[in-house]
Amino acid sequence: MVRRQRERPVHEGIHMGVLAAIAGCFVLWGLVSARLPGWNVSAPMAFVAAGMVLAAGSDPVLHISMGSGAVLQLTELALAVVLFGDAATVSMRWLRDDAALPGRLLLVGLPLTMALGTVGAHLLLPGLSWWVAAVIGVAVAPTDAALGAAIMEDERVPVRVRRVLNVESGLNDGIATPFVSFFLVAAVAGTALGNGSRGQALLELGLGLVVGAAVGAAGCLGLVAALRRGLAEPGFVPTATAAIGLLAYAGTVGLGGNGFVAAFVAGLAHRAVRSRALPDGALHLTHQGGQVLSLVVWFLFGALVLDPLGAATWREVAFALVALTVVRMVPVALSLLGSGLDRATVAVVGWFGPRGLASVVFALLAVDALDEPTGSRVLAVIGCTVLFSVVLHGVSAAPIAGRFGASHPDPGP
Repeated sequence: MVRRQRERPVHEGIHMGVLAAIAGCFVLWGLVSARLPGWNVSAPMAFVAAGMVLAAGSDPVLHISMGSGAVLQLTELALAVVLFGDAATVSMRWLRDDAALPGRLLLVGLPLTMALGTVGAHLLLPGLSWWVAAVIGVAVAPTDAALGAAIMEDERVPVRVRRVLNVESGLNDGIATPFVSFFLVAAVAGTALGNGSRGQALLELGLGLVVGAAVGAAGCLGLVAALRRGLAEPGFVPTATAAIGLLAYAGTVGLGGNGFVAAFVAGLAHRAVRSRALPDGALHLTHQGGQVLSLVVWFLFGALVLDPLGAATWREVAFALVALTVVRMVPVALSLLGSGLDRATVAVVGWFGPRGLASVVFALLAVDALDEPTGSRVLAVIGCTVLFSVVLHGVSAAPIAGRFGASHPDPGP
C-alpha cells in the first residue's frame, strides 16, 4: 500500500470530543434504529449527516484533520475487518448452485466497470493523468454489502437476486483492492513506471496472497482441531476468528505487503476450510466489529468531505452521477446478456450497486499518497459519488424492492 511519508505530530490522534460525538451517535441511533429505517433513513446516512453537521461552519464543533494518521489507520482497519468478514461469509453452496450470475458480474461486469469509470474520469476530469483516472475508476467500482443490506434482506425481492447481489458485493471490493494499489503506485511514480515500482507492487500483492491464505487456513484449522480436542472454549471462538483477520492484515502490512489483499484472502481461506466443528456465530464478532468500525468511518467521512465537496465543480458532480448510472448499469447489462434475466431484473441488479466503505478508504489512501491538489480532487470526486450513493440508494431501496417484488414473485431458491 502506497503512503507518502509525512511529518505527523507525536500527539496526533482522535480527540476525546470526536470520540464522545461518535459514541453519542451510536446511542442516539440505538434509540431510533427501529423507526428511521422505515422512513428510508439508513444508519450510514445518519452517521454521515451527523459528521457533516458537527464539522460544518467557520467554527465547527469538531475539528478533524484530513492528514490525521489515526483517521487513516482507523479507516484501513475497518476495511480490513469488512473484507475478511465478507469473504468468510460467502456461501460456497450458493456459488456451487448458481455461480454463473455472480461470475458474470465479477469476471465481466467488474472489469468493464473499472475500465468505463477510468475513461469517464479521464474525459470529465481534465488535468488528471490516466493513472489517477484509473485510481478513481477502480475506487468507485466495488459495491458495498452493508449499504446494500436494505435490498438484500428484503424478502419481497426474489432470493436469487438477493444472493447475486450479496455474493457480488462480498467479493468485488477484495478483487478491486490490488488494482487500486497498483494504479496508486503508478500515479505516484508518474509516467515513468519502472520495473522497480512494478516489482514492488507485485511483491506487496504476492505477500498478501501468501500470508493471507496461510493465516486464514491455519487459523481456522487450528481452531477446529482445538475444539475437537477440548482445548478451546467455544465461547471464545468468535474473538479468535476476528483476530485471524486482524493478524493477516497487520502481519502482512508489517512485512511490507498489501494488508487488504491478505485480509480478503484470509477470509476466503477461512471459508474454504471451515467445518461444522466451529460453533454457530463464529463470525458474529467480526461482523459486529465491522459494523461498528464502518459507522465510525461514515461519521468521519461526513466530517472530512465538506471542504472537498465545497471545492467540487459540475465536473465532479457529473462524474458521480455517471458513475452511479452508466458506469455501473451498462457493464452489468452487458455481462448479463444471455443470462435469461428480464430487463427489470437486470435494471434492479444494475442500480443496486451502492458505493461505500471501500471507496471511502481508497479515496483517503489517494489523499495520503498523492500530491496536492490532485489528492483533494480525487477525494472530492469519490466523495461526491459515495455521498450521492448513500442518499439515492438509501431512499430508493424500499420503494423499488416493493414494486419489483410485487411484479416478480419469488419462485424459490
